[in-house]
Amino acid sequence: MCLAHVQRVRILYKTILRLHRGLPKELHSLGNQYVKDEFRRHKTCSNQEASLFMHEWTDYAITLANQLGVKGKPKSLDNIGGNLDLPKLDDFRDEQIAQLYELLLATKGSDEKCSN
Repeated sequence: MCLAHVQRVRILYKTILRLHRGLPKELHSLGNQYVKDEFRRHKTCSNQEASLFMHEWTDYAITLANQLGVKGKPKSLDNIGGNLDLPKLDDFRDEQIAQLYELLLATKGSDEKCSN
């Protein structure tokens, strides 16, 4: 892995953590832990996986920056997030679907049940 790639990963990682400062406290903590786990999990992935990983997380950072706006704070939580396209969901492995579901439960609160 070349140094330039390592630097790009580090910059993206730090950018995302900085963007999360604009989220409500609960989402900030949850988001940071998720990002840390995902970046750690992909530390030794293949070049193809690394390329896709960097692309998706860069899109996330751009989307979040646009949603947070210039002041870095959303006017409401309704402005944060987005829906996943069905073609993207079809590409997910079972493990990723399970992680996504756990993330959904965590954002809804442990005592709140999700409706299908």
